[in-house]
Formats: sequence, structure tokens, C-alpha cells
Amino acid sequence: MGNLLTGWSRDLIVIYSQHYCTRCYKYFNADMTDLTAPGSHYTKRVVDMAVRSVMEDGLPYRTASWSLWRDHRVFVPYATVQNWVEDGRGKGMAADPHRLPRLGVIRLLGVHSGRRAV
Repeated sequence: MGNLLTGWSRDLIVIYSQHYCTRCYKYFNADMTDLTAPGSHYTKRVVDMAVRSVMEDGLPYRTASWSLWRDHRVFVPYATVQNWVEDGRGKGMAADPHRLPRLGVIRLLGVHSGRRAV
């Protein structure tokens, strides 16, 4: 995603450390799961923006894909957006711990259709 103030896109250059284990003789990289899901080509911000545009704004997958390109210059195939939406949050992503659940007042208070609150 680009700079929200200017609207211009940005290239991310991520510098990370690579470590070597002398016991198991393997190399491993520093943890970067706060930026992106493991194995993903897109940042969590892009995934959230795509899923939110489909779920909250009600856009079709193709339109959501096009709006990401038009507004932010991020190309995401519409089938990828569809997979993210059907997976719920995206590839290997956990829900945001600071975000409140969308239960609604009825389900949040434990009042269900078969019972009456007294």
C-alpha cells in the first residue's frame, strides 16, 4: 500500500537478519510475521484492505481487485481476494487481538432467539 497522505506507492525494502544454528546446521531468518503471513506475497495491510472492501463495502471480487490497483497500485488477482475472503482473514493470519468481535448486541449479551432475557 502506498502513502495514504500523498497517494503515491512505495517500495518496501526490508532488512532482516539471517541466523545459523550450530547444533542443527540450519539457517533461519528473523521473525517477520508482524508484516506479513508466512509464505504470503502481500502485507497484512493489503489483505485487510481487500477483505474489508468485500465484506464491509459489499464489492464483488473483481471490483475489489480493481479498486486496490486503481487506488493503491497493488495488483491482487481477484481469485486471490476470493480465497482471502473465503478463508476468513487470509493465508495463515490470526484475528486482530485488539479488534472487537462483530457479534451484535443480541449475541454479545447472550440473548438468543429461543430464550428471553429476564
